[in-house]
Amino acid sequence: MDESTTPATPAEESAELPSEMTTRLPWHQSALAALGGAGLDAIMGSCRYRTEGEHNFRQFWDAGQPVIFTLWHGRLLPCTYHHRQQGVVTLVSLHRDGEYITRAVRRWGYTAVRGSTSRGGLEALRELIRHVKQGRSLAITPDGPRGPREKMKPGPVIIAQRTGAPIIPVVSGASRGWFFGGWDRFLIPQPFARCQIVYGEPVFVPRKADETQIQAVMDDVETRLGGLMQRVEERW
Repeated sequence: MDESTTPATPAEESAELPSEMTTRLPWHQSALAALGGAGLDAIMGSCRYRTEGEHNFRQFWDAGQPVIFTLWHGRLLPCTYHHRQQGVVTLVSLHRDGEYITRAVRRWGYTAVRGSTSRGGLEALRELIRHVKQGRSLAITPDGPRGPREKMKPGPVIIAQRTGAPIIPVVSGASRGWFFGGWDRFLIPQPFARCQIVYGEPVFVPRKADETQIQAVMDDVETRLGGLMQRVEERW
């Protein structure tokens, strides 16, 4: 039975949705998050944005159909800022570090569903599927929240299989930026940088795809993202 038609139990009805979850931070960390968010707004607002391949997702948006933007964790910032206030839903981990991202993206108009492969993943997956079936697009980083860097996990492919929505590979780069030394080499563009966002062709997943086919799609999307990364890096 489709989970959208399965009656909820009283416990499920009263349970907190993944999109309603927050991680409590000490006051000084909350203050730091607010200051950091204001600084991030100023930096991202000073940048210039150039896009390529927008028709790959707008052909669906113009028809009122959702898509699943799939991008690497380390390159999420320019893409996320560019699509602010567009009603996109994104997945953010329940780790404390994820709370900083959650506060930023919610300020930019995203619905942040909290969960990951290690914590709260099943509940988050179910809510993401519901959002797509209600017509909302997703933005997912399949190598988050802890890597390995630029390696696909099955989440976006499973959602595409269950909903029929296309996967849209997307990458971003900046002419000048800071790369932080964590597992993902997280990019923050420098003020007044030129940012480029490139969207790949849509990828569809058959409804009855088996494990072998799902793995083949994962490999294909990973390869496409790698190719788009090379194009972005070569442009500067």
